[in-house]
Parts: sequence; structure tokens; C-alpha cells
Amino acid sequence: MKKRTLLITAILITLFSCKKTEEKKPSAHHNLVFNELAQRWDEAVPLGNGMLGCLIWEKDGKLRLSLDRADLWDLRPKENINFDEWKFNDVYNYWKSGDYQTVLDQFDRPSNNYPAPTKIPAAALEFDIEKLGNVKQVTLDLPTATSTVEWENGAKFTTFIQADKSIGWYRFENIPKELSTELIPPDYQGEREEEQGNQSLSKLGYPEGTIQKENNNITYRQEGWNGFTYEVHAEWQAKGNEMEGCWSISSAKNNTPTVSASKVVFTEKQNGYNKALEAHKNWWKNYWAQSSIAIPDTLLEKQYYLEMYKFGAAARGNTPPISLQAMWTADNGQIPPWKGDFHHDLNTQLSYWPSYAGNHLELEKGFVDWLWKNQPVFKKYTRDYFEVDGLNVPGVTTLDGEAMGGWIQYSMGQTVAAWLGQNFYNHWRYSMDRDFLGTRTYPWLKEVALFFEQVSVTNESGMKKLKMSSSPEIYNNSAKAWFTETTNFDLALIRWTYEKASECARELGLNDEAQKWKAELKKWPDYTINPKTGFMFAPGFPYNESHRHFSHLMAFHPLGLVDVSNGEKDKVLIENTLKNLENQGSSLWTGYSFSWLGNLYARAFEGEKAANALRIFAECFCSKNSFHLNGDQCKAGHSNLTYRPFTLEGNFAFASGIQEMLLQSHTGIIKVFPALPADWKEASFDKLRVNGAFIVSAQMKDGKTQEITVVSEKGGSLFLQNPFVDDEFSANREYLISNNNIQMETQEGETVRLTRKN
Repeated sequence: MKKRTLLITAILITLFSCKKTEEKKPSAHHNLVFNELAQRWDEAVPLGNGMLGCLIWEKDGKLRLSLDRADLWDLRPKENINFDEWKFNDVYNYWKSGDYQTVLDQFDRPSNNYPAPTKIPAAALEFDIEKLGNVKQVTLDLPTATSTVEWENGAKFTTFIQADKSIGWYRFENIPKELSTELIPPDYQGEREEEQGNQSLSKLGYPEGTIQKENNNITYRQEGWNGFTYEVHAEWQAKGNEMEGCWSISSAKNNTPTVSASKVVFTEKQNGYNKALEAHKNWWKNYWAQSSIAIPDTLLEKQYYLEMYKFGAAARGNTPPISLQAMWTADNGQIPPWKGDFHHDLNTQLSYWPSYAGNHLELEKGFVDWLWKNQPVFKKYTRDYFEVDGLNVPGVTTLDGEAMGGWIQYSMGQTVAAWLGQNFYNHWRYSMDRDFLGTRTYPWLKEVALFFEQVSVTNESGMKKLKMSSSPEIYNNSAKAWFTETTNFDLALIRWTYEKASECARELGLNDEAQKWKAELKKWPDYTINPKTGFMFAPGFPYNESHRHFSHLMAFHPLGLVDVSNGEKDKVLIENTLKNLENQGSSLWTGYSFSWLGNLYARAFEGEKAANALRIFAECFCSKNSFHLNGDQCKAGHSNLTYRPFTLEGNFAFASGIQEMLLQSHTGIIKVFPALPADWKEASFDKLRVNGAFIVSAQMKDGKTQEITVVSEKGGSLFLQNPFVDDEFSANREYLISNNNIQMETQEGETVRLTRKN
């Protein structure tokens, strides 16, 4: 009888645990649901698999699928970037002489007149839905990454992009007859009125593409610049009142052999819609099983799952990294905002923030692999422009890593590779993959450290400095945007690089190199601080105006060199800086500013303020489909900027902000529920990842942590700030408590459970 009771109890506990876990996953109340199709491309329902993308909306009465592929790029060289003639020292000399106009004329203003290099769209599939009548409901189902459109007459359209194959699928049900289908090429020959300073696609000068249509298929082939071509192919079949189809896109550079879109469709359609959907759903089931959260604020929770959905749709380990719009290029006849490129002065970095705690290192690895693959391009750029050894990366790049120019303080800044180095460092710390540490993380940091050695100069007091320095994007593109002394932005990244290079060398047993980087660090000054207002931009330049990019705060977040845990001095500095940030106001902020602010407040353990900043982002800086639109769409005074160019970094920084509120580990000590608003009495998360390759799950009820589970992937020392405070708790293994931290040595694969005693 006793055994039976124990068995029943165990079953009930298991069922209850499963129910809790299931409730945390995205469900129907997290979905996007509309009663009509969007009338704009940037309000459309997004689908994607890292390579292919699709936007579902209505244009001129037709159901439109805007099709895209991540590697569709016009890669012609930028005409105004010639490193044979222009070097960093030339820029410095013109700036020192007071003739900065010559620099602007060379690097930036001509750049605005060139349509390329740029990301380009693929095409659009359109269906004549006039006879279907009024739309009843449009849905994006997050758990399965499928979208449906239902009409009042009972007709239904379902579509998805297969998560693990370069193919999209769709099915119409309950339609009166086969719907007319057209493949619409981008407007490469027409002229469109420019929006927000963007240029017409026709300026690319492409020849007219070819469209070949047969009874049940269409193929569009387009020639681009210098032998680049791409193909879009769609096929369908009608049976009674149903119609089923699929599509794909292929691309080729310089006539390089590749599998054409038509061959992909021919091969994959043999498996059929149902098998494709099953494989697709399994991929997303596994994706959502990687981690989940539950918080009492339904708006923030829904936005979080929408962001993590877009991350799963935009990132893969074997596709190009996330660019400004990923594979959702503007479908408006124009070149996308900022050419749809890779901005490394903030945008790519923020886009991968949620991959670490979100337990999606397999998707983040696509970014670091791309950076590593293009290292030869970056080293050549470093030698050609800066005329030194080591490694730096252009702040704005093409798909192939080439410099695109623009505001050169940031598009060719001196510390870009350092910030990108944090991706390599985080991958090591969150995975504890020693092979990655030795072959990727340390080699990258070592080359960046070498660059700083050679590009820096020594001042009169014997300390190192940069000849001229910048802080994105304060003073925009003026001569004033260059500083004579090293900014806090550049300084933080330099100091972080030397600190982490030393740490990684020491971990690898390279003690001489570790000492070398430690000695180099001592040659650089400390940060410029105002006793009352905290971090300044640079010596003589206080933070005294509203500004979108919190570049002066890098040492605090995301680098963690300055932290509340370091003691009263850092605590006061952080409090003063954040108070000054509030006092200067948000009039010139964009959406990502509010997302980043949520992370800053979370790191300062200001839960209510973190939640409020993220709430403003979700409510006022996003389109109805959750795309970050940069400007204040509420026109509620959160920002003077009310424009709407779509970029993704603000979305993904939002997800990171929620994670920071629930779990932190950047100091080496795991903190559970460190930054929740006082009225959040219940919250939980499942399988979030922390430094040291630990996977953590936790539940809070009635404002108190009830249970924590930690899985140690690689073994090692576990330090957990005691979340039970003065209450008693039990653990499934021995532990020590020191300075309110629970400590234990874990074995590889071990699971640790700590439970509050009632």
C-alpha cells in the first residue's frame, strides 16, 4: 500500500511538473491574431528559417507573400572607399587640420548617392482572393511557426517555411476553384517615390528578369551585379476545393554551381506537405523546449515569446547572421533602410544577446562562425586602412565582411572587433567548450589586443590612448564626433579585451601571454567620471543631452566591468549614471534605447523600472506584428522620433532584458529572480543558461523562491546567491554557504535541486 501511494504521488508530481512546463511554453494567448490582413509590408506576418523569409499581407486586393533569402546581396564595391588612397592617418590629419569637410566628401556624402552594395528582395507570390470575400481571422501560431488566414465563407490558407529545409509550403482549403497565382518580381525597372531617404531598386541598373509560367508552376530568374543570379520557383496543384503549393529561392555568385530553386522544389515536393509540416513542427517543438519563462505581466510575456519566435525564425548555425532586417527585406520597391546591412556598432551584438541565457548557442554559433570565416577579410582591412597588424572589423559590412562606409567614426571605428569579441567570449563562458576557447575565443581576443597595442599612442604622462576616439553615435557625423582623448566607450572595450585575453590565456595555461595582457591593461587610464552624474562621454564631455546609443555605459552593460556587486563605489556610480540618463530624457531615443534601458535597470536590480522601459518599447516602438520600428508609434512623447524604419536589434534586446530580470550570472555568481517588480509575486523559468554551462530552472510563488534546479553540463564550481534568504531549504547534495552564497563542486551531467521547506 505504501509503495502504491508513493507511486501515485510520483505520478501526480510528474503530471503537475509537465503541466507547469507546458504552460510556460508559447500558447494561443501569445499568438498574433488579427481580423484582417495587413496592408503594409512592415505589419505583415513574418515567417522564416534563417535563410528564407516570408511576409504575409494584402496588396491591391491580393494575398501577397513577400519572399526573401538572406544571401541575396548586390556586392559591388563601394566606389568611395579606396584604401590605396585613404588611410586612418589621412582622416586624422584632415581632422587635426580643421578640414574635416574633405573627409565627409570622400567617405559619407557620396555614399548616400550609391545604391549598392545592398541587401535586395527576391519576389512576391500573389493569389487572387477576391471571390473568397471577407477575412475572418489572420493568425501566427508561435508553437508551430505557421500562419493561417481564414475567411468568413469557410476558406482557409495555411503556410509555413520549413524550419530545416530551403522551402516554403502553403495550402488552401474550402476554396471554390483554383486561385489565380502570380509571381511578382521586385521593381527593378520602375521608379518609386523615395521614403525616408531610401533609393529606388531601379537605381541598381539590373536587366529585366525572365518569368516562365506553365500550368502549375512559375520560375523567375534575375541577373544582378557581376554574374550574381537568383531564381525563384513556385509550384502548386489543385484538387477539388483544395490547392497545395511550395516555393524556393536559390542564388549563385559568378556562375558558381548551386542547386536551383526548381530542383529544390522538385526534390522536396516528393515528400509532400504533410511530412514537411511534421518535420517543421518537430524542429520548433525542440526549439521551444530549449527554454521558457512565465511572468505575471501578460504584455511583456507575449512580447518575449514573439521576440524569441523571431530569433528562431532569423538565426541558424549554417546561414548568414542576423542583419538589420534579416530575411524580411522591405517590399516597397526601394532599397531597404541602411541597405539592410550588418551594423556592428550595436545592431548585430544586440541581436544575439538573448541566445545565451535563452539556451540557443547552436543558433548563435552561426554569427561567430561567420565572423571567423571572414577573418582574412577583416585582417586585410586592418592592414589596408589602419596600417597595423592584429584584427579589427568594419563597423558596417556587406554579406562578405567588406567595409561599406558611412559615418566613419562608427563604420570604421577602432573598437568594433572588441565588442564582437564578446560574442566569442560569451560562447566560451556559456558553453565551457575548451576547444572553442583555444581555437576561436582566445585567438580572436589575442589579435584584437595586438591591434590595440599597435594602433595606440603614448601620451605625455606615459599612459596609452587612441590618437582620436569616438562614442557611437554622439554628435552624429560631425568633426566634433572625434575626441582627442579616449572615450569611455572605446576605453571600456579596450580594457575588457585585455582583461579577457589575460583570463583566457591563463585558462589555457599560457601564463606568459596572460601576464603580457595584464601588463598592457595597466597602461590604460581609468574611466572618466563626474562625481554627480556618473559616466561621461570623454574627458571634458559630460553626458548632458538625450542620446539613443548608451555607448558611454559600455563598462556597466554589456561588458560588466563595473557592477553593483563590486562594492559601494560602483553602486553609487551606476545609480548616478542612470539618474542622469533619466534627467536628460528620451527625446532623441529610438526603440532599441528602451530595450537596452531595460537591461541596464535589470543589472542595477531596478525591477519596476526595467519592466516599465520594456513595456514602453512593446507598446510604442513596435508594429502590430511586433517588428521594432525605431520611432515612437504612439506619439506619446517617449521620443521626438516618430519615423518607422524596421530593424531587429531592439526586438532581441527586449528578450534579453526579460532574461536579465529573471536570471543573472555575469559576475560568476548565479542570481535567481534578481530584478522583478515588487508586485510580481509569481514567476518561473525553465532551462535558462548561465555562465559556467549550467542550465537553471526556478519557480517563485507568493513572492518567494520555491525551487531551483541546476543541471551542470560540464561540471565545475557552482556559486548561487542564496534565493531562500533566511528560510530553510533542502538540497539533494552537500553544499557550503559563505557570504550568503551556496557553493558546491558539481560533476559533469549532475542535477542539483534546492527546495524551500514549508
